[in-house]
Amino acid sequence: MTEHERIVQEIIPAKLKEIEARENIRIIHCIESGSRAWGFASPDSDYDVRFIYVRPQEFYLRLDKTRDVIEWQLDDTLDINGWDLQKALRLLYNSNPTLFEWNSSPIVYKTTAEWAEISAVIGTFFQKKAGLHHYLSTAKTNYREYLRGDMVKLKKYFYVLRPILACRWILQKQTPPPMRFSDLAEACLDEALKPAVNDLLQKKTETSELGLGPRVDIINDYLDASIAEVEELIRTITENEKVTWDELNALFLKSIRTEG
Repeated sequence: MTEHERIVQEIIPAKLKEIEARENIRIIHCIESGSRAWGFASPDSDYDVRFIYVRPQEFYLRLDKTRDVIEWQLDDTLDINGWDLQKALRLLYNSNPTLFEWNSSPIVYKTTAEWAEISAVIGTFFQKKAGLHHYLSTAKTNYREYLRGDMVKLKKYFYVLRPILACRWILQKQTPPPMRFSDLAEACLDEALKPAVNDLLQKKTETSELGLGPRVDIINDYLDASIAEVEELIRTITENEKVTWDELNALFLKSIRTEG
């Protein structure tokens, strides 16, 4: 068994059981959310473990304010934290892109029938404009901070390309984008860029750190044009009306009654 297999098969499941026991919670969905799920992890990338949990019913009936996040572990190997189901559903109602990503992660460490019910309706809460603003902001921030000089942090290209391709996916398909970079690139990346991007991707997944390198002009030109194009297209989009709270309230109450 490799070290990677040991972490996935032994350490992460053991950590989830430990969290459930110590925090008196029940984890209903747990996934990988970072570069390993995106498909461009380096050999030494950590594991970004994210989960949704439910507490006993009486916890939600308290008058004093209670925490709705568990930050369990952060080290060179594991980054583990989770959200209370109540927090998650409130964010879902507002079309928080993180929830759609956690729902579509290709690496699932644990899931339940309760999450399957939420997953079945999650798409109805997707708001195109909110998703576009989120991914465009992510792309612009990383581009501005890391890719504007003559020498750039080469791995950061993926932290700009992925959200730009996510924007293109939303514009073309009107649905939440997939997590895997390969799926986004296959559907939305210009053919002329694929050789340069694939070369960087191979280096990223084979070395611990790409480090600094000369700016890749063909990719920078594409990003400049794409950011401007997406900004312009966002102005033309009218958001669909929000659905009611009824379905999310029903799912939440069902979950905490199970706990009770």
